[in-house]
Formats: sequence, C-alpha cells, structure tokens
Amino acid sequence: MLKNDLRNFQCLSQLVLSAGPLKAIPVVKHSKTVHFEIEILDAHTRKQICIVDKVVQTSTIHDVKQKFHKACPNWYPSRVGLQLEQGGPFLKDYITVQSIAASSIVTLYFTDLGRQVSWITIFLAEYTGPLLIYLLFYLRIPYIYDMKESSRRLRHPVVHLACFCHCIHYIRYLLETLFVHKVSAGHTPLKNLIKGCAFYWGFTSWIAYYINHPRYTPPSFGNRQVTVSAINFLICEAGNHFINVILAHPNHTGGINACFPSPNYNPFTWMFFLVSCPNYTYEIGSWISFTVMTQTLPGKT
Repeated sequence: MLKNDLRNFQCLSQLVLSAGPLKAIPVVKHSKTVHFEIEILDAHTRKQICIVDKVVQTSTIHDVKQKFHKACPNWYPSRVGLQLEQGGPFLKDYITVQSIAASSIVTLYFTDLGRQVSWITIFLAEYTGPLLIYLLFYLRIPYIYDMKESSRRLRHPVVHLACFCHCIHYIRYLLETLFVHKVSAGHTPLKNLIKGCAFYWGFTSWIAYYINHPRYTPPSFGNRQVTVSAINFLICEAGNHFINVILAHPNHTGGINACFPSPNYNPFTWMFFLVSCPNYTYEIGSWISFTVMTQTLPGKT
C-alpha cells in the first residue's frame, strides 16, 4: 500500500511539473463613470438658478444647456450663455465638462443672450428684402412717384437693364446661401438681423428710388457706357460665383489639416494669384460697374 501511494504521488508530482507554472487569472477592471454636478448661478446676482446633476465627463457644454433647458424651459439652449467666471468669455458648445472641471462640482454663470435667430434666417432675410424692394420701385407702385409723371415719361433701356442686373445679383446670393455656402448651424442675437436688414434694405431703397424715378437721366456716354459696364458686371458676378464655389470646397494644398483655395483651369479663379479672397474683389467690381452703368451716386455705396 505504501509503495502504491508513493508511486501515485510521484506520478501526480510529475504531472504538475509538466503542466508548467499556474497562470494568473486576469482581473477584470470595471471602469468607473465619473459624474459631475453643475451649479448654475445668475451672472449678475450670483443667485443659484438650478443644479444639473449626473453629468458625465464626456458631456459638452451643449449637453449642459440641454439639461438646463429641461430644468428651466423658459431658456432654450441657443439663448443660454455659460461662463466659467463672471465677466469671462462664453464657453463654446463643443467644450467638454471634463476639460473645465477642477472637482466633481462645477460652478457656471448664466447670462441671457436674448432672442436668437439662426444664421441662415439672417442671410435669407437680408437678401430677399432687396430683391423685392427693388421690384416695388421698378413697378412704380403708387405713393412712391407721381403717377401722372410716370405715365408721361418713357423709361430708358438702362432702367430695365439695371433691374435685371440687380435681380441677378441677389438671386445669386440666395442660391449660394442655400446650395453653396456652408452656413453655421449656430444662432446670433435678433439685433444682428435688424441691423443687417436695415443696411441692405435701406441702401436698396436709396438706389432703386433714383434709378426708377420718372426724371432719371441716362448715362452721359450713352449705349457704349451702358454696354461695357453691363458686360463687366456680368463677368464680376460670374467670377464671384466661381470663387465662392472654390471657397466652399477648397483644395488640400497646405498639409493634412490645412485647406487653402488655389486657382485651377477656370480663368475666374486666377485672381487667387493676386489676392487671397477674390470674391470681395469681384463684389467691388460688380458694384462699380453697376454705378457706372446707371451713373447714379447711391450705387457707389
């Protein structure tokens, strides 16, 4: 019996030794999700408005604004301005809570940014107004000009051409806003809409009033001045469009992360050899041509 036990023990020992060292069982680490508590105070009175809890570390300021809106429905996210300290800059929506948190409790200051409108709304309102306003003056609706004088005087062909060019200009603006430009999804205060519309609509009314007036006098050099200016206007409008298309889809010529527009086979893009943003050059050229074509002082503005 003793010999059999010894033999079995030896066999067992050899089996254990041949199996090699025991492998440690891997320990499964459970990642702990860190939560923050956001205390939102009034930027003027420093009174607590609400506390946004259970905010994860990957949450952004935009997420905090969404939770703040649920707690205080009167303040929708685009109207909420959050600051890390009083009088400091407003935090961008893409900033993460983890990047600004010094502890598990974060204090932010709230400022009401006022009524907000989207950028696309501003651009469409600014460009639709001049298109319609100019047509009202062109049609010579009552209470703008004397109807008897308007019926007696024939319009010079440049008046019709000016209306065509003006409409082309703002129709291009509208189409590019909808289909070419990459408009920000953000918002801006309502006062910017009022200022923008006042500028575009006001100067359009000033220009249209003189060009469509019954006593409007044609350019001094006649058809030659009108024709050359109109051709130059259309060239500048085409150049402006092609530049805007390139700016919306720039070529990758500045490395991995940088995109710089560069000229291509299109002759209108060769202006990049002279200036960095030729769209403004073409814009100035369009209005100078329009001013010379109609020979009106308001067009210079």
